[in-house]
Amino acid sequence: MDTITDHRDFPRQFARTQRFSLGVPQALTLSPDGSSVLYVRTRGPEDRAGCLWRLDADGERLLADPAALADPGGEVPPEELVRRERARQRTTGIVGYAADRAVRLVAFALDGALWTADPAGLRPPRRHPTAGPVIDPRPDPTGRRVAYVTGGALHVRDLATGADRVLAAPESGEVAYGLAEHVAAESMHRHRGYWWAPDGERLLAARVDTAPVARWWIADPADPAHPPRETAYPAAGTANAEVSLHLLDADGSGRRTEVVWDRAGFEYLTAVSWDAHGPLLSVQSRDQGTVRVLTADPATGATRLLHEQRDPKWVELVPGTPARTASGALVHTEDAGGTRFLAVGGAPVTPEGLQVCEVLSVDGESVLFTACDEPTEEHLWSYGPEEGAVRLSEGPGLHTGQRAGGALLLSSLTEGGRDIRVLPPAGAAGSGGELRVPCLAARPVVTPRVTWLRAGEHAVRTALLLPSWHRPGSGPLPVLLAPYGGPALRLVVRAATWPLAEAQWFAEEGFAVVVADGRGTPGRGPRWDKSVYKDTLEVPLADQVTALHAAAAHCPDLDLGRVAIRGWSFGGSLAAMAVLRRPDVFHAAISGAAPSDQRLYDTHWRERFLGHPDDDPEAYDRCSPITSAAALERPLLLVHGLADDNVVAAHTLRLSEALLAAGRYHQVLPLSHATHGPSDPVVVEGLLRHQVKFLRDALNTAPRAAV
Repeated sequence: MDTITDHRDFPRQFARTQRFSLGVPQALTLSPDGSSVLYVRTRGPEDRAGCLWRLDADGERLLADPAALADPGGEVPPEELVRRERARQRTTGIVGYAADRAVRLVAFALDGALWTADPAGLRPPRRHPTAGPVIDPRPDPTGRRVAYVTGGALHVRDLATGADRVLAAPESGEVAYGLAEHVAAESMHRHRGYWWAPDGERLLAARVDTAPVARWWIADPADPAHPPRETAYPAAGTANAEVSLHLLDADGSGRRTEVVWDRAGFEYLTAVSWDAHGPLLSVQSRDQGTVRVLTADPATGATRLLHEQRDPKWVELVPGTPARTASGALVHTEDAGGTRFLAVGGAPVTPEGLQVCEVLSVDGESVLFTACDEPTEEHLWSYGPEEGAVRLSEGPGLHTGQRAGGALLLSSLTEGGRDIRVLPPAGAAGSGGELRVPCLAARPVVTPRVTWLRAGEHAVRTALLLPSWHRPGSGPLPVLLAPYGGPALRLVVRAATWPLAEAQWFAEEGFAVVVADGRGTPGRGPRWDKSVYKDTLEVPLADQVTALHAAAAHCPDLDLGRVAIRGWSFGGSLAAMAVLRRPDVFHAAISGAAPSDQRLYDTHWRERFLGHPDDDPEAYDRCSPITSAAALERPLLLVHGLADDNVVAAHTLRLSEALLAAGRYHQVLPLSHATHGPSDPVVVEGLLRHQVKFLRDALNTAPRAAV
């Protein structure tokens, strides 16, 4: 591995480190006594194979090394590859694991094989025979059994006897048990399809029937000998998979009870758990305006309504909710005015202006959650009946964590980098001090030099990045806007994130880069979130223009006669619409993996913001760059991965077709074998270099002379 130190080599470093994600500890689990932590991490900043590690007071120990365990003939099953794509997992080897309640046993899949490991490291990892390639293995809470999915069937293996039982087998090729359907994994934060009872004797399993769902075929034009891959894709306005929930006995008795709710009125199963009070589930109506929280009788499957939330636009699904405290108080969120409150037992318990992002855990009557009162930061909070809501993290950044045995695992990403530590209980004698989880991620060869701004009447959080070599008044700089701008994430955060490092590289190449999180981005409350209802692009585009002008007012060297915009996914749609609707402001655009035909995107995500296309077709037309194709008069580069099964390449091909029909010149860059997030180092590096060349040509900007 050669050392990369020159900013001109940033694209190579960016590509080889998988956007600086390799070497970062993932899937951390704090032991119940708080004395140790498990995690998955690659061996270094360019190693792509995840290993399983344990850290305690004696140091770090390698528990499972895929290089030593892998079967040369093993292969990751196609369903697992799809699951990883939905979860945005790009590594190989061990990508995840699950533990029993005591964290004395972990189970993981490696190239389709089932393995268990002893976190104490007293025994080597053990491979178990299975009925087929394994997906999502999970021990029961007592550690006696491991459930897994293979061939659409849910199995349970008894670790003491070796007995392997089929608990639910698919009735047809369109049915699967124990896996999340496309929209659950892509749009609802639900990546699981089965859940153990606390005593390990029964399971809740989702049954997914994709027979009603339209079939699409994802081909690989770079390999015409390879047949297209069939996928059940529920495009906006079309049928969803039929999802039901079933109680199954783990002993293989065959006893099965369906959990009953109004599935016609509430076809989305958004969240499931099983706590000491019994099964708990959340269901949502097709129009997403109503969410019901139900508890189920484990004996009969009958459900009872615990809570209902309604909103004329949509009810936001918050990860980790619903949940219950030890006393049975319901934990959920409640939107009121401009605030998303944490609610416990039906009453809001957090202050106005604090936006709850995720519920991490409930321990007794205490709730651990993340929230932000400043959208460039996200902090770890705790709520308890005695102390109320208390912030546990300090300093600007993105903070999350876990609690166990009185210890606190605090994971922080700040402008200085990543820091993961386990803090012992306050006043604990002989605790040995805090543990620091080693992070081996590469440090970018460029360091973001951010000026933080608040633009316009809405105080749009904006980051301005200038070249390190630029001096005020030394000459005009072409401008590049680099937003995401949509409801899935924020980019303007006080943390060392890869988007800001990438933005700084473009700055070093001679651009003033403006990154802005306008209305519709998360972290500023329900009123802000829902300002994009029925028109997802007009308001975000206006906020990008506002941010541009605020940046130019702060730094007069910005050349408003040479302004480009680039974006990916939602940001790609925003970039395309920028040159189509505001050519007076934007002089070039790069649109990557963009949803250009809104009717081709999935039901749950697209109908949340635009409604059903049969009810409001104009909303879909308004938000589609295709309908404005004839207005193009600026350079436009369209980029798309041909293997993308989330935003399929047909989006870009249809936009290109409309542009050709209107006689509008543009460029199309297809990425062979690439999915929605390209990961091949050659593709990632080449794409960055291609974009900067396009921008220079489009804005008539010469490369900076070598120094």
